Amino acid sequence: MKTERFGEFGGSYVAEPLKKCLAEISQGFEQAFNDAQFKEMHHRLQRDYIGRPSPLYFAEALSKDLGGARVYFKREDLNHTGSHKINNSIGQALLAKYLNKKRVIAETGAGQHGVAMATACALLSLECIVYMGAKDYHRQSSNVQKMNLLGATVIPVTSGSQSLKDSMNEALRDWVNHSESTYYAVGTAAGPTPFPRLVRELQKIIGIEARRQLLERETTLPDQVIACIGGGSNAIGLMHAFYDDKKVELIGVEAAGKGIGSGLSSAAISEGTIGVLHGNRSYYLQDTGGQVREAYSISAGLDYPGVGPEHALLHKTGRAKYVSATDKEALSAFHYLARTEGIIPALEPAHALAYVIKTAPSMRKDQILLMNLCGRGDKDMTIVQEAMDAH
Repeated sequence: MKTERFGEFGGSYVAEPLKKCLAEISQGFEQAFNDAQFKEMHHRLQRDYIGRPSPLYFAEALSKDLGGARVYFKREDLNHTGSHKINNSIGQALLAKYLNKKRVIAETGAGQHGVAMATACALLSLECIVYMGAKDYHRQSSNVQKMNLLGATVIPVTSGSQSLKDSMNEALRDWVNHSESTYYAVGTAAGPTPFPRLVRELQKIIGIEARRQLLERETTLPDQVIACIGGGSNAIGLMHAFYDDKKVELIGVEAAGKGIGSGLSSAAISEGTIGVLHGNRSYYLQDTGGQVREAYSISAGLDYPGVGPEHALLHKTGRAKYVSATDKEALSAFHYLARTEGIIPALEPAHALAYVIKTAPSMRKDQILLMNLCGRGDKDMTIVQEAMDAH
């Protein structure tokens, strides 16, 4: 937690009132995760409440059908609440409690971070306020219902593109006005210092487990590690354990929406330029005047115009490669996994799966692809049906 930047990326470009809050969170994180009682509680909830370790699953039928590399899924969709988001939410809710905050605010796109945060706050008796773009509020209505049931107050955001970027804007405004009593739980590996590293530290258990599990199963490391990327928490959580394994290729799959060059995508690395948004320097979709463009994706969780600063560094140094998948490719992958493995994925990891489907057949049968199946698709059934009806 001591490094504020990732090379030229990251930083803390925020209003003066928030600098004290960020310093408090940074210091609290250092102290809490060196506190034996805190660590014991965190570990117990990871094991008994979240359900960790999550399984590593060999997709035998899919691998056979594709006819190339062996494909393994890290099954974060089997966590409590149905995605990787609960790893971060439990950790940050515990930290809010440790810092004696009574009120927690969060932003959400697909609703999974909102549901996970509402869940953690219900467990730990914390007030929970979730900001959600009005567009996402309607297309992810089942998650809104869950958040309400869990006792959270969900506030639809009607400004801008009414999606994740605007939800984060509103959450930051709330925090400025209620900084003394409120903890802001950022849901992705972006935002001002210390959030990119804090979220990474809470999500890196994904890669730590997967690396150990695969070595036990195959006695070798994967050839490629693959994850979808919006802000980038599930991807950074999987990739981090493999940074020093230079023979392991790290692949992030962005949402290309209607296609690269169409003006309707969320591919911030593929199409973006370096700028500042939400308190940190990274790659963002911007016009020639430096204004942030609206992002688009069929997947609410990837519908963000930027990428976390650690991913920006991994791209700049070449340690990770970032590719993209369109709405059409993600929808095809969504149906394919359901029919080959009996697993209904969220639309977010369906983008990563689209890359796997294209790549695996050209690889040798002794090669291994490890993909983070970071969420389940219950929340996306209405969106998928609407897309099918439209065609």
